[in-house]
Amino acid sequence: MPDSPSEIEAAARDQLSLVLIPEVEPEAIDPDADMVAAYGLTSLNKVLFLTEVCEETGVDLAHFTEHDLADMRTLRDVTDALTRHHATTGV
Repeated sequence: MPDSPSEIEAAARDQLSLVLIPEVEPEAIDPDADMVAAYGLTSLNKVLFLTEVCEETGVDLAHFTEHDLADMRTLRDVTDALTRHHATTGV
């Protein structure tokens, strides 16, 4: 399980890469790009991505409200939120 912010970002990049069509290499993903506008992330794929990255990082998806999820527009938004909750859960 990832322990540092850079490991959490790497896990998020890997999981996002897997749900993008066409697939984008993890290292090619711009952390500040809007995931919908830049990569065509659908709402279903966003749910799949967030579910998998939460499982991989040990952060309970229940920590996030619907509003929190809607505000996760970029990979950086996701990794920042995961890092905050990862630190508070003591994982």
